[in-house]
Amino acid sequence: MSTLFDLSFYVTVPFWALMIFAPAWRWTRTIIGSPWIVLAPLVIWVIVAVPVLGTLWALVTSPSLAAITDAAADPAVLTALWAQILAWDLFLGRWIYLDSREREISPWLMGPVLVGTILLSPLVFPAYLVLREVAGRGSGDREVATVE
Repeated sequence: MSTLFDLSFYVTVPFWALMIFAPAWRWTRTIIGSPWIVLAPLVIWVIVAVPVLGTLWALVTSPSLAAITDAAADPAVLTALWAQILAWDLFLGRWIYLDSREREISPWLMGPVLVGTILLSPLVFPAYLVLREVAGRGSGDREVATVE
């Protein structure tokens, strides 16, 4: 189980590396443009989750802190949860990357935002939403200036 736990992280690393270290490379946009990049951690999720599907189903249909704490003691359940978190973070990071490229937000600024998304996406995502509004106002001002 430890191997699948580790693998669920390593299959996401190339995509994060492209978004952070090669954001303007044309192949990065092509690769990250596909929502299928989250497939690898989801395949690991399926491999790990199928044998413990009953436990996972009970957790999502009748959640409680005690049940989740008990279930997390099972390496298969914890690995499935980890793979799901990694897939979600990658999907969210993908959206942030594509949105920031469309808005022409500096890759120098977005590198730390994307690293933050890997580490603490619940905090960084709202911060990015504020950043995109601020950056959007700036680009809107430029558009108005060029129209006049």
